Amino acid sequence: MAAAAVPGAGRERRAAAWGWGGRPCSGNILDQLRQGQVTGQGLARGAQITEAFLKERDKQAKWNGIPLLLQKLYVNSQPNSDFSKCQSILKEISPLLSMEAMVFVTEDRKFSQESTFPNTYTFDLFGGVDLLVEILMRPTLTTQKKKQKISDDLTKDCLSILYNTCICTDGVTKRLAERNDFVLFLFTLMTNRKTFLQTATLIEDILGVKKEMIRLEDIPNLATLVSSFDQQQLANFCRILAVTISELDTGSDDKHTLLAKNAQQKKNLGPTRAEINQESSDESGVANTSSRTQLPQSMKIMHEIMYKLEVLYVLCVLLMGRQRNQVHKMIAEFKLIPGLNNLFDKLIWRKHSTSTLVLHGHNQNCDCSPDITLKIQFLRLLQSFSDHHENKYLLLNSQELNELSAISLKANIPEVDAVVNTDRSLVCDGKRGLLTRLLQVMKKEPTESSFRFWQARAVESFLRGATSYADQMFLLKRGLLEHILYCIVDSECKSRDVLQSYFDLLGELMKFNIDAFKRFNKYINTDEKFQVFLSQINSSLVDSNMLVRCITLSLDRFENQSDMKVVHVLSECRLLSYMYQMSNRTTFLFRLINIIHVQTLTQENVSCLNTSLVILMLARRKDKLPGYLNALQKMEYDEKYPGFILNNFHSLLRFWQQHYLHKDKDSTCLENSSCISFTYWKETVSILLSPDRTSPCALVSYIEEPYMDIDRNFTEE
Repeated sequence: MAAAAVPGAGRERRAAAWGWGGRPCSGNILDQLRQGQVTGQGLARGAQITEAFLKERDKQAKWNGIPLLLQKLYVNSQPNSDFSKCQSILKEISPLLSMEAMVFVTEDRKFSQESTFPNTYTFDLFGGVDLLVEILMRPTLTTQKKKQKISDDLTKDCLSILYNTCICTDGVTKRLAERNDFVLFLFTLMTNRKTFLQTATLIEDILGVKKEMIRLEDIPNLATLVSSFDQQQLANFCRILAVTISELDTGSDDKHTLLAKNAQQKKNLGPTRAEINQESSDESGVANTSSRTQLPQSMKIMHEIMYKLEVLYVLCVLLMGRQRNQVHKMIAEFKLIPGLNNLFDKLIWRKHSTSTLVLHGHNQNCDCSPDITLKIQFLRLLQSFSDHHENKYLLLNSQELNELSAISLKANIPEVDAVVNTDRSLVCDGKRGLLTRLLQVMKKEPTESSFRFWQARAVESFLRGATSYADQMFLLKRGLLEHILYCIVDSECKSRDVLQSYFDLLGELMKFNIDAFKRFNKYINTDEKFQVFLSQINSSLVDSNMLVRCITLSLDRFENQSDMKVVHVLSECRLLSYMYQMSNRTTFLFRLINIIHVQTLTQENVSCLNTSLVILMLARRKDKLPGYLNALQKMEYDEKYPGFILNNFHSLLRFWQQHYLHKDKDSTCLENSSCISFTYWKETVSILLSPDRTSPCALVSYIEEPYMDIDRNFTEE
């Protein structure tokens, strides 16, 4: 408990500020109170102090009568007492605390919490928090046949006072979070509509600081509870659900190194509480048959933006979890995608409303305003929904699905199974599907818009997985490539995040597609434009390396084709001609290896390592691997750092083996995105790491003995 851990000097300062000093017995009693709350022994609540002493010290200590009121509350809340008197006592206490809570949420705190909010601190110090918990839970703890009934108004007052104390006094929320019995008890109060809002608000705060997440399966009658919610209650419950199914740590953040993540995964062999709770989701009433007709309807009639935000967030988390396929099935059956498509212009992508609903200290156009946050959450949902899943074609309407079939027929290639198997009764209706609507707003987005990144991510997600020519042509015919090139070359885009999303999308759109490269050359039709494009690529290779990989893979495939159109584009396209030069590919390879190290690898930049491997795998296919390794050795010496790049690459490949050889999902992604079997990936890495110094394909053959540094162990530190 943070409040109990304050050093003695700080405690003396507070005593002096509140008039507690002057008489040793007063300070000793207050110390004993806090110590008793920590240890559970000795003086643990204000009710144990004499009324005479409290009256004597109240005015000087500026307690505002709170200890005396708590003493009365304690007496009148015992078994067989008249609880109606408790409510009148709380009515006296409540304004003292709510006044401080209002200050807390409307003003920046410049002083320590206790000295700024003395009433809430005094209330907790004299046992008020523990007493209210006892009052709330007493009906569940008594063994008497006739249970004491607490009125709804008394319950609401207790919950409101607890919440106000939590937000004003450090340590109270954490202390309540440690009581699993109380946390689970709070869920039972959600069945009462009169106390629902106060209960939900307190639960959300408590779960936000809880060290170990609760298990949803421990909540009594959860399915019955959720099925009883109206639309507003369901949305509020989604705020709580979001906490229970999200990972509390930040290990999934791109900025965290893969070394640290791998070490953490070795410690946690089993599923996390959040993952277990996601598997509970099908029992929580969301999948209840009675809710199947309610969910789409709820999306139509909930007017408050914040409610929709919570629902979209929960769906995003579930779509990225272990139960993804089950959630996909539910969303399809609920017809949520057609529902969102119908709401797109009216709700999701309407012009900014004139609503004054903005967060404190923010304006309507900042990224935190509800209108903008709703749009971003919607785009994240589309990204999660489309990513490597055959249900992505639900984002189209029947006419657009027919267009995909026609593209495949004209190109004389088989239709994608997922297109053939898509249930036409579940797709979007209307003149345009959701993906097409997204493309329309994407092309109209202002240069400085914060949505550009998320829009590109959502569309790229539709293209991820095994490359589909029909999908690419569907988007190319709608001018997507020209829009991306305009943003990269002509709009003077400076945002690194936006540029990365455009490079990644461009790579997926152009990969193995000769028509896309033809369109590229038509737009980038001058040397000046091409140099601007190259400059954007070279300005941050971490952001553009996926595009470099796409060009390299595409060039390799085109070189093996004899089609006259391919031959013509190969000779005319500036981009393919540039990448055809081995010296340019080697320069990219050198830079890719140079900008990453084992200690700094993250989910974001590990792609640089895989792109460098793609370049070398394609070289190996043509028996040119030794030539590239020779070139790297020469570049090391030119830079006057012999052995530096190759030693670093050796360490990176050793880590690659540790990271990828035991992760089926990651290895499948590598295979699908490159169209190179994972067996060939593994073989190439093994050949490069061979200890045989006579092998022309082993890295050690190109590192002279004085500069050899390949056996050093790497750790997460």
